[in-house]
Amino acid sequence: MSDAPASDPPLDLLIVGAGFSGLYMLHKARAMGLSALILEAAPSVGGTWYANRYPGARVDIQSLEYSFSFCDALQQEWQWTERYAGQPELLRYANHVADRFDLRREIHLNTRMTSARFDDLAQGWRVGSIRADGASQAWQARLVVLASGPLSTPFTPDFPGVQTFAGPVLHTAAWPHVPVDFSGRHVGVVGTGSSAVQVIPRVAQQAASVTVFQRTAAYVVPAHNGPLDPAHEARVKADYPGFRARNRQMRTGFGCELPPDPASALAASPEARAAAFEARWRVGGFGFLGTYGDLMTDLQANALAAEFVRGKIRETVHDPATAALLCPHQPIGCKRLCVADGYYETFNRSNVQLVDLSDRPIEAITPGGLRAGGREHAFDTLVLATGFDAVTGPLMRLDLRGRSGLRIQDKWRDGPLNYLGLTVAGFPNLFNIAGAGSTSAFTSVIVSIEHHVDWIAECIAWMDAQGHATIEATDDAERAWVAHVNAIAARTVFLSCNSWYLGANIPGKARMFMPLAGGFPAYAERCAAVADQGYAGFALG
Repeated sequence: MSDAPASDPPLDLLIVGAGFSGLYMLHKARAMGLSALILEAAPSVGGTWYANRYPGARVDIQSLEYSFSFCDALQQEWQWTERYAGQPELLRYANHVADRFDLRREIHLNTRMTSARFDDLAQGWRVGSIRADGASQAWQARLVVLASGPLSTPFTPDFPGVQTFAGPVLHTAAWPHVPVDFSGRHVGVVGTGSSAVQVIPRVAQQAASVTVFQRTAAYVVPAHNGPLDPAHEARVKADYPGFRARNRQMRTGFGCELPPDPASALAASPEARAAAFEARWRVGGFGFLGTYGDLMTDLQANALAAEFVRGKIRETVHDPATAALLCPHQPIGCKRLCVADGYYETFNRSNVQLVDLSDRPIEAITPGGLRAGGREHAFDTLVLATGFDAVTGPLMRLDLRGRSGLRIQDKWRDGPLNYLGLTVAGFPNLFNIAGAGSTSAFTSVIVSIEHHVDWIAECIAWMDAQGHATIEATDDAERAWVAHVNAIAARTVFLSCNSWYLGANIPGKARMFMPLAGGFPAYAERCAAVADQGYAGFALG
């Protein structure tokens, strides 16, 4: 990329992040005639699909649904190869979008935003950035859109002694950009979440041994991934607009071909219930949680689904003691459900062992492995599948200051206060895509991205038409929205365990249920109503 031009006069819109949300926001802004550009810290577009390149990395929503819908020609011409696309294919898709819509000339790669401060006098943002070569740049922008993504800040626990480990330390969210050969290696994997259940089977196929260190067992439903069925693809593409519209009526924004059954699991006979769970299991994916309508709202109903999965684990894993350790005890779905193939089968391999950390946590990383519960475990390669400082992490690491120098770290000291999941009181002309307070964590995120970008674009167009220079959530609207998010969560099983939804995976992080669990259609209707009412809940300047 060429040197960034001086930002004078100010930009209309500065976008942070060149993942799917940033790319669509830039495309939308250009179509509106706005001056806009993207700052992207990585050397490539793609966001999470550039960063997460560990073996086995793939999306957990079907490719035909996890893709853009804003351009029919794009969705017709792109040919997915698998039911669930892998990381290389998703990265190719992101690059195709950047090229097809000629976005690269306004994307500044290898450029990290270092600060963003609202100028009360100028009624706009002053943004600082630094390039990989050390050159700095100052920008002025009327509006800023944070498109950095809710899962973009890797979390590495502060294990004592990790600096002394003699071998390579690999994090699933910061994987090397060259292939890693595990042949003959003795590998320790810490973590059993969504990334771990994908990477462990792949590493086990190569390594001399794999030791998996598990704190909390995960529920893993099969993906049944494979080549995309051409007949299915042709049928969807023949009515892609209708397919997308039907998905937007689903709580999750996807899955219209296997909608949730509204019936209660508690009302079904044991035989009917077992058959229903089995049918969903054979299809695979998140649709399992839609077997009955009360699985995510009634703990008794949830327990029936959980026991079905535990039965599958016991059937699959040959060693009863290992199977028992792999059986989760928390409600199914209160942590993000994992979708992957071959995870439980991997523990039947002679080169794989499981170490339970639930009552004997890691004490230290040593030069030759780690010590837990007073026992030494030896390995020569360490893989950390320890997830992310989710949702708020990307913002809390920024020098982001709103009116009168208000720091986001102070504003969010007790949790992510926000309005509609899009804005924060005290931070005018700042929008956050797929953030706290929105349904993005429980949807096909591209559905949420398109909705957010379209809403932001319409808001900007309305502001310009009405002659408003600033828009800012009010404190009252923000408090009411956060109360709404919490009230909905209280009617579900989500508060029944510790999860990244609550920030519970990060030591010292404020505990607040961050996503909105009310379903995409209701959320979209609420956002539309706010706009129709002249942006109710916002102060306009």
